[in-house]
Amino acid sequence: MEFTFEGTYNEKAGIIYYKHLLVPVDIVQQIKTAGYKRFIITMNDTVESYSALISDGDGQHFIIMNKENEKKLKISVGDKVKVHIKEDTSKYGMPLCQEMEELMRVDDEAVKYFDGLKPGVRRNLIYMASKPKSTDIRLVKSLIIMDYLKMKKGNLDFKELNQCMKDWRQNY
Repeated sequence: MEFTFEGTYNEKAGIIYYKHLLVPVDIVQQIKTAGYKRFIITMNDTVESYSALISDGDGQHFIIMNKENEKKLKISVGDKVKVHIKEDTSKYGMPLCQEMEELMRVDDEAVKYFDGLKPGVRRNLIYMASKPKSTDIRLVKSLIIMDYLKMKKGNLDFKELNQCMKDWRQNY
């Protein structure tokens, strides 16, 4: 099942400030009925993102937007955005970069620890590895993540992992 609607790019200030696209109530109901949790969202037929619906606690649901997608779409608050939503059926809720996928194919121990992490933590690690444009950097980050998980037997400390990434950058 797929859904398309036109949303307005909004911002909300409160305890947390965020920009978002409000999802119409009828679509939210259909999504909940279908039991979908994670989505592939295409905006203005050009920018693809992986996300979940977030509730504001008052019955409305929205899709959080980031600055990167805002820049790609060349939109600002108040602009209309064409939104297409379909269920994300990928194993981790977002695609693995080729480098991380290959490492996971050959390193069962790292995969065991990776799969033992909470879904949001796994997505965060995938994002860290996939973000760089350079294939070499994606490979190094994927290696650092996998080696770290094995070294720590799956006990992840993001601060410590980030320090491992910084140490690598300083040495090379």
